[in-house]
Amino acid sequence: MRGRVLIIAGSDSGGGAGIQADIKTVTALGGYAMTAITALTAQNTKGVSAIHEVPAEFVTEQIAQVMTDIGADAIKIGMLGNAEVVGAVAKALEELAPGVPVVLDPVMVAKGGAALLARAAETALRDKLIGRAALLTPNVPEAEVLAGERIAKPHDLERLGRRLLYMGAGAVLMKGGHMQGAEVVDVLVTENHVERFSGPRVDTRHTHGTGCTLASACAVGVAQGLGLHDAVKRAWAYVQRAIETAPGYGQGHGPLNHGHSIPD
Repeated sequence: MRGRVLIIAGSDSGGGAGIQADIKTVTALGGYAMTAITALTAQNTKGVSAIHEVPAEFVTEQIAQVMTDIGADAIKIGMLGNAEVVGAVAKALEELAPGVPVVLDPVMVAKGGAALLARAAETALRDKLIGRAALLTPNVPEAEVLAGERIAKPHDLERLGRRLLYMGAGAVLMKGGHMQGAEVVDVLVTENHVERFSGPRVDTRHTHGTGCTLASACAVGVAQGLGLHDAVKRAWAYVQRAIETAPGYGQGHGPLNHGHSIPD
């Protein structure tokens, strides 16, 4: 049940999100993590100070080296940065991983507000990768950009989820953390089913990397052969506990406790 997960995403020097959070999550849930790094960020819990993009051809080479040797049971995509990298990843998936399920987290903005996806790349992401996703995991602002509509009330999560489903995603997990309320509600939308995952909102500023962590937790579940419902259910519970037991590091948006499921 180990599960090989190739993570295509950016690096977070603070360790709370991006590749670092992805590797921790996949490992904590028993999977084997591999990476293709798309960008280097200089950041901490207070924000991103600089971004160094990795050339598209080098991103492709990383993917090729992993897929032609170790292989993958699932692929998780996070920060891509620019349209050239989006196109390179789409082409690499078509050529090197045609049957591998993809969990796509359409990372656009960091927790502190820094842009992590160029505006010109939004169209490329919409046109080239949404249709490749077995599971798309947008938060409210990301869903609004991709669907071109606003989310004003909880019911809109399902409506926009269906819109993104019609745009080609195999399934959509709409993350409701940006909505107001005592509970956090995420909505899983598939062609024939809608399911809500909810829990009490934790009063904390230590939520850096929740989106990366949830998507990677879903991806490792898929890689391990879990059905989509079971993969999302386990991932949701894992993230909720990781928030509840966050270590409290940093002066800003601190990281989660990714290792809570690993015995001391």
